[in-house]
Amino acid sequence: MADMKLAGVAEAFRRLRETNPDPTTELEYGSPYQLLVAVVLSAQATDKGVNLATRRLFALAPTPEAMVSLGEAGISEQIKTIGLFRNKARNTLLLSHQLLERHGGEVPHDREALEALPGVGRKTANVVLNTIFGDPTMAVDTHVFRLSNRTGLAPGKDVLEVEKRLLRRIPKEYLRDAHHWLILHGRYVCTARKPKCGACLIHDLCLYRDKTE
Repeated sequence: MADMKLAGVAEAFRRLRETNPDPTTELEYGSPYQLLVAVVLSAQATDKGVNLATRRLFALAPTPEAMVSLGEAGISEQIKTIGLFRNKARNTLLLSHQLLERHGGEVPHDREALEALPGVGRKTANVVLNTIFGDPTMAVDTHVFRLSNRTGLAPGKDVLEVEKRLLRRIPKEYLRDAHHWLILHGRYVCTARKPKCGACLIHDLCLYRDKTE
């Protein structure tokens, strides 16, 4: 797959910013801890489904201390509407324990510390580092991976390669918000089966051959 020209990458993000100057996650949260839990719960689940579950969960357990008190069975009961809920309940309990034991109940501003938490991988750490702390990280989910390869923004064979290429190819002024723009564009416009090319802001810059009307 060919790369979109760097001038095209810059223009693509200029248009995305013009249309949506302050993008953010669609996950609902009231604190860094709640965002961390919501992102852990969002694996293989929709943000809409996670929000329905976390409204119940966070009403009962808004803090690590309250989550530990709720216990694994109590967490499971509140999130049983989302996929893999048993495993996610266990990880939520364990990461809450670890935050209390190692970080005073606070979400650490450190990639290594975040990735040491149960259920937290590179993508989750990137979301937290970007959304909470404003770091210019790139969380590559299925939407960002597909869009990066399909459009030529930053083709790569795996998520880590795409992440590194996006960080190199996107102008610095756009990096803080870039992953939110890409996720939203992939979720609502550059969809997996029938991309809405006729409604796409960057269709003239995109290298996708099988464009739809």
